[in-house]
Amino acid sequence: MNRSVTGPQGFLAAGYASGVKVSGKPDLGLLVCPTGATAAAVFTTNKIVSAAVQINREHMARRKTYAVVVNSGNANACTGKLGLANARKMCATTARYLGVEPDEVLVASTGIIGHQLPMDRVTQGIADAASLLSGLQTGGLAFARAIMTTDTKLKQAYRELDLARARVRLAGTVKGAGMIGPNLATTLLFITTDAAISKPLLGRALKEAIGDSLNRLTVDGHQSTNDTAILLASGLAGNARITGPSTSYRRFVKALVDLCTDLVRQMALDAEGATRMFKVIIKGAATKADATRAARAIADYPLFKCAVHGGDPNWGRIICAVGSSGADLNPDRLSCKLDDLYVFRHGAPTNFDPKEASRIVSQQEHTITVNLGVGRCEDFYYGCDLSAEYVRINADYHT
Repeated sequence: MNRSVTGPQGFLAAGYASGVKVSGKPDLGLLVCPTGATAAAVFTTNKIVSAAVQINREHMARRKTYAVVVNSGNANACTGKLGLANARKMCATTARYLGVEPDEVLVASTGIIGHQLPMDRVTQGIADAASLLSGLQTGGLAFARAIMTTDTKLKQAYRELDLARARVRLAGTVKGAGMIGPNLATTLLFITTDAAISKPLLGRALKEAIGDSLNRLTVDGHQSTNDTAILLASGLAGNARITGPSTSYRRFVKALVDLCTDLVRQMALDAEGATRMFKVIIKGAATKADATRAARAIADYPLFKCAVHGGDPNWGRIICAVGSSGADLNPDRLSCKLDDLYVFRHGAPTNFDPKEASRIVSQQEHTITVNLGVGRCEDFYYGCDLSAEYVRINADYHT
């Protein structure tokens, strides 16, 4: 069964080693919908953005999108007018091979910031990749490999659902291992679906899904200049076209959130140097903003992340992070538990079993729940441990 981005009806993909990466690994990907797809996208909120993000914001105005061209060997960010021209050339070159208009192609890049693209290699890579386009799983897997940077494994997810007696498929692949912070969680994310859905609702669905998944992941608290999430809908599933906030729309969004959450878990467990991940749930907050603030404070706290790496149930670091987050709380009602084990309750430590607490924190995944004791609002974040390997990877990742 094809569970890659070519699994939904109407998509072709390819990956190729164009030579942009000095390692010789695949670095050029094409994702194509020959019949034209409805597209939605979400981009970084960083005020410094790559040439690709700037071009995509223009091209998203088109009714149909026929392709996405991706390079993973060079960020093409902070590269001035030449960088913009090169991003446009990537779209134009791809468009020429497909017989469509340049602004009907989207583009994404990731890699080192501040270097100009070697366009001779990129344009030849696009030509070579175009000759390899396939609707089989091999094409989808090749595309997934071509978008990787410091990732150590492919990250893919697939879902199916029935909408009005039609079988609808969704598939996604994501690149992301480091420089990951909320507001897209520093990634390149590509999702395909054969659902028939209007462009405004597709955009709304993607924003909802990102808000409940990728925007809740932090590895090191930093987003990049290139963050891009693109959702393409071929409309070939045969379902009644979704044009309003109906039951079909809600079921589609639920499947999309589930798919994105699956990818987030894969990202957290493949974060640079990571061996474990955790989910922080904040309850009893006075406002949603306070819950968000407290959850992120824990997930971002380096001392706690190091403790998780060592399997140390150091609940004091959790309480410290919450206390310094700025969120309103009641010290006498503050509580914390690891999975179902209370380690701190009503403002005081409990008589818990340290070995059991250590076992929980040493799992591949565990949940931290903190009740602030001042209200009824809640929110959550995903995080991962922080290891010496993270420092080594980022010390060696240079120009």
